[in-house]
Amino acid sequence: MFLLRFSCLLLLLTGCQPAPEPTPPSSAQPQETSFLLGAEQSGLYLPLLRDKKVGLLVNQTSRLGEQHLVDALLAEGIAIQTIFAPEHGFRGDHDAGAKVDHSVDERTGLPIASMYGSNRRPSAELMRALDVVIFDIQDVGVRYYTYISSMHYLMEVAAAEGTKVLILDRPNPNGRYVDGPVLDLAFQSFVGMHPIPLLHGMTVGELALMIQGEGWIPNAEALQLTVIPMQQYRRDKPYSLPIRPSPNLPNDQSIALYASLGFFEATPMSVGRGTPYPFQVLGFDQFALTDDLDQAFSFRPVSTPGAALTPPLQDKAVFGQDLRDVSAQGLDLSYLIHWQQRFAEQGQPLFTSPGFMDRLAGTDQLRLQLEAQIPEAEIRASWHDDLAHFLRQRQPYLLYP
Repeated sequence: MFLLRFSCLLLLLTGCQPAPEPTPPSSAQPQETSFLLGAEQSGLYLPLLRDKKVGLLVNQTSRLGEQHLVDALLAEGIAIQTIFAPEHGFRGDHDAGAKVDHSVDERTGLPIASMYGSNRRPSAELMRALDVVIFDIQDVGVRYYTYISSMHYLMEVAAAEGTKVLILDRPNPNGRYVDGPVLDLAFQSFVGMHPIPLLHGMTVGELALMIQGEGWIPNAEALQLTVIPMQQYRRDKPYSLPIRPSPNLPNDQSIALYASLGFFEATPMSVGRGTPYPFQVLGFDQFALTDDLDQAFSFRPVSTPGAALTPPLQDKAVFGQDLRDVSAQGLDLSYLIHWQQRFAEQGQPLFTSPGFMDRLAGTDQLRLQLEAQIPEAEIRASWHDDLAHFLRQRQPYLLYP
């Protein structure tokens, strides 16, 4: 096993040489409330890009204030060759699951190579033509959010082709939580590639170090990986994302509820796609949690930008729960438990796509436990040993307190 120990926040894994000391944050803001993103520390990574052929796996969140990272690098004379586009596209305007095609960016004229659909791995030919490739995307800390899967494939092909990888780290808005079942590799898929919990509490930089250090990609020891960590960041610090990371996660509440409500994508229910509040409401068209439909919260999904691909229960009156003002923290199983009970009372299965549910959960045990109406405490107890092992396993890769 290729395992690295880390003695400082910033490690240049190529040769294990430390980077230059970063410039301290501006005194204009108190240090206890401010921090620097990886992308904001250009003095650390621009020297690694000079006179190099550069590729970027980025999207609409890859910004330094008002400027996109691509524009900032072009202004510095960096020779960008290719932009790799993940799910939702380079500009973040593709629906969930929508095909992302190879194209040309209208604003810069740069070629865009899709990494979603049938092209989830960057081509070896494109990677071979690059000296270094940058990953700078805002993640939300939930295992089935596919940006970390794209990062995995980027690292895998880069290791095979001798291309350096540079990760510009960003916060995990769910970084306070480690919760949920640890993925069983028998259920590995694009919505779950690593044996980590649903909520893993790591940033993309930390996770990249773990992917390499645990040998979760072929030729891991050959990968030349550099992580530019944030400065003055704590994983328990609340962080409000300035830009929505994907079309259906528009605000802090949707991001906080995403781990709990994402499982309902394997059911006939609506999580609010096609409404102004996706991943903040929950409901079904045939019945609610109570028999009194007149008293139930209702909404009607319609085809809208970001949910144009026939959102579930489109144009139907849906009855359920308004979660826009609940206190959302970590993984809440109560929604699954209550709706499973209600569907059972109606003689209907909640999980109409059981295989997809198992891939989202990373195991079939959660679905089977819910269907058997196992108490929540017993379900959580079944995760205990795996979570304890993961917490020990991830410790060498953590960059932040």
